[in-house]
This record gives sequence, structure tokens and C-alpha cells, in this order.
Amino acid sequence: MSVDAIQPQAGTFGDLLRYWRRVRGTSQLGLASSAMTTPRHVSFLETGRSQPTREMVLRLAIALDVPLRDRNGLLLAAGFAPRYPQRPLEAPELGRVEAAITTMLAHHDPLPAVVLDRGWDLVRANDGAQRLFGGLMAPDPMPAVPNVLRLMLEPGAVRDHVANWSDVAPALLERARREAVGGVLDLATADLVEELRRRPEVASAVTDVRWGSAPVPVIDIHFDWQGAELRFFSVVSTIGTPIDVTAQELRVEAFFPADEGTGARWATIAAAR
Repeated sequence: MSVDAIQPQAGTFGDLLRYWRRVRGTSQLGLASSAMTTPRHVSFLETGRSQPTREMVLRLAIALDVPLRDRNGLLLAAGFAPRYPQRPLEAPELGRVEAAITTMLAHHDPLPAVVLDRGWDLVRANDGAQRLFGGLMAPDPMPAVPNVLRLMLEPGAVRDHVANWSDVAPALLERARREAVGGVLDLATADLVEELRRRPEVASAVTDVRWGSAPVPVIDIHFDWQGAELRFFSVVSTIGTPIDVTAQELRVEAFFPADEGTGARWATIAAAR
């Protein structure tokens, strides 16, 4: 699977099917075997000589592990209505997902934890995260819709307080690619990543990074907090579910102290607030 792939503009069903097959690195024979059809039928679908049934679209999408949003795109390209809803997190149908997220954020407090969507926009934040990022931004307010990649990589108060920024910048860009839903960047996020990579200071930070090298499981982030250094590392968990686009694309990023000094100092900061 190519983690550097970018989702294409809407095309014919055959174009999209061929794209996802190549992204997953499988042959027509391999796909046919997984989807319980024939290589000849897969070939005809890709060239437009045959049209798929709704069931066949879903079988192919499952065999290729296509994300739910893009399964809807395949269905639309084949002339069918989308199957997978994209509800707001507050919708009653996602009540258990929202309850789980709320519990996770609350239990991680007073340590920071946030919920992000596929484009790295902030969806939820616990008190610890609001305390951390609010303090870094002070006296300025947080943006109406904070984007974590922009906060960390573009000039501003948050980036200015990242003591190991030259290490964090390439690690975040690598994480953005590797943690894309289905391993494939959507167009909007791909544009954001390329925009940030073109910044001279970001480009300089990633010059010596070997893209495609083994990923690290965590990112170390050192914040300059009122003259002292707070050393955190972050871990990301997904909320994936096979029934809803929104839930599949959410992820929780939790921050943990990287040393005892940071843990003690953060406990003091949290108690004082």
C-alpha cells in the first residue's frame, strides 16, 4: 500500500477501481479472487465494458479496504446512492461513539487530549488540552476552528513555544501521511501538507528526513512553558467503525509526560488552575 498516494478527483467507476487496485498493490487476478469474481469481469469493469451491480461495488470496495467515504464515491460513480452516512458526532446514532470519546477525554485529564478529524481540525479537547494550548496561545485566543498542523508548523505562538520544532515538523508531516484514512491522503489534506512543506523553514527541517523510513510509534514534543521545558510524547488512537464516515475518520491524540519532572510540573499547573 502506498501511503504517499493521494485520492483522485471523481472519475468513472473504472478509473476509481483501477486507482484503488493500484494503491493496494494487487493484480486483477488478486482482486477477483478476494471479491469472488473473475479477472475478466474486473478487467471489463475497469475499461467500462461492463457495469457493476451494487453488491459487486461493495464486494470490490471491501476487498480493497476502501475507506467508507470513498466507498460512497465508488457507489455514486457506478450510479448508486451512497450507503454509509456521515452524521455529526452529536447525532443520536453516534451516541455511544460520542460517549466513548467523552469518557476517554475526561479520564485522560488533567493530561492533554484532543479529538481530530481527517484534516487535522480540532473536534474536541479536554480541559488539559485547553489549558496547554490556551496557555501557549495567550494572550491571543485560539482560532475558531484550530488546525493542529497549522498551529504546529506555521509561524505563531504555538510553534514559537515548541523547543524541538525542527524534529517535530518532519515527524508531524510523516504522521499526516501514515495516518491518513485508508493510508491515502484526501485532496484537501494533501493540499494542506504540500502547502506547509513548501514553507522554507519547514522544507529546511525535512531536508535530511528519509521519507518512507520506518515510522516512530510516538512523537516527542517539548514545549517552552513560562521558561521551563515540558516534555510530552503523543499517541494516536482511531475511532474507526464500519458504519459511519464521521466515526471512521476521527482519532484521539493523547499527550503523556516524557519524564517525571514534566509529570510533576504539569500536575502543579493543573492544580493551580
